[in-house]
Amino acid sequence: MLALYRQAMRAFHGFAPGVLRRRVAEGKENAARWRERLGESEKTRPDGRLVWFHGVSVGESLSALPVIEAIRAARPDLNVLITSATITSAEILSQRLPEGVIHQFAPVDTPQAVRAFLDRWRPDLAVLIESDIWPVLLGELDARRIPRILLSARITEKTAKGWRRFRASMSSLLAGFQLISAQDGASENRLKAMGPKVAARVQTRANLKTLGAAPPVDAAKVKALKAMIGGRFVWLASSTHPGEEALIAQTLEPGLLGGDLLILAPRHPVRAGEIRAGVAAMGLSVAQRSLNEGVTDRVQVYLADTLGEMGTLFTLSDIVIMGGSFFEGVGGHNPLEPARLGKSVVTGPDIANWRGVYTDLVQDGAALKTTAEALAAVVRRLRHHPDEVYAMDRRALAFSQREGGALATVMALLTPLLPDAAP
Repeated sequence: MLALYRQAMRAFHGFAPGVLRRRVAEGKENAARWRERLGESEKTRPDGRLVWFHGVSVGESLSALPVIEAIRAARPDLNVLITSATITSAEILSQRLPEGVIHQFAPVDTPQAVRAFLDRWRPDLAVLIESDIWPVLLGELDARRIPRILLSARITEKTAKGWRRFRASMSSLLAGFQLISAQDGASENRLKAMGPKVAARVQTRANLKTLGAAPPVDAAKVKALKAMIGGRFVWLASSTHPGEEALIAQTLEPGLLGGDLLILAPRHPVRAGEIRAGVAAMGLSVAQRSLNEGVTDRVQVYLADTLGEMGTLFTLSDIVIMGGSFFEGVGGHNPLEPARLGKSVVTGPDIANWRGVYTDLVQDGAALKTTAEALAAVVRRLRHHPDEVYAMDRRALAFSQREGGALATVMALLTPLLPDAAP
């Protein structure tokens, strides 16, 4: 199966530039950097040893930042490269990467693109985050004897079921990791079920998503926004996906008419036009941040269609509703980012990506899980019981501060595998 896959991807490479150009036209690839997906780059590899981290999207790549910072502090002689596959992750990383760390878009999994990427960057260690498993890439790393690690592995039942269909091939790929660290017990059990060779690679559990500092807050922007908003009560719908903006706006409409402000911060700001049209069709007055439109007393919905400002928006909010959770298919988003700024969250039922963290938060009374149908009743209660929200916020902050111990575990796993200093 692996040989057939490799042959198919070799043939696909001839079509890859056309596919990538179409994705550029659709806003799914960076127009100036899409050739990085073919392993090409305008950047030069620095001299010395290089550790390569890969996280496919925003959550995975940001979860690697505390580890990268720790490595840079302990081993300043090492260069660090991080790759991701989405435009949003690249834009956010450009604002938050430590100085000297290089970002590239990950190559598509064709032999030609992977070889070009590895020829250019020549990593001494590859660290993959969560479950982005690409057979051609892993095979090429093995052929070049580049050690590889899988950190914070998150293996859903759906993923495991797919793996079991090609058990021998997947077991062979997984057994090639020098170590695997799962982010939760269920993922660990699914990995060990792939056979004794894989089970032997599974070591201490650690969830990278529980690491990290609070998202940056721009004090000047907070002050300017507060001056516009005044004393109004602020709801923040964070990282929303299609359908959720209308759901939340409908739920909060009576409150909005009473003077509250709803801030919509979509996960993908490129959707701003359709979101604005949909909310305006509901009869609500909208101002759009990317157009520098001010928040007057008449504005009921503020469309924050920007990137890198979530810390500022969390700070402004009285209650945070976390998107990606009210309809199936996304799996929720990181509740620890607002928690690190002392903000609890209301989430929908689809929290597959963050089930362990949400379970603990809900048990601690630091988050509320509800359904689309019950959201109105939940927000109505919170709106009229600020003491309950205040207590939840305090518990959320305390929870986020307790979850920092995983970094020591990860560094204990990684340190013996870091490359020796270059001669």
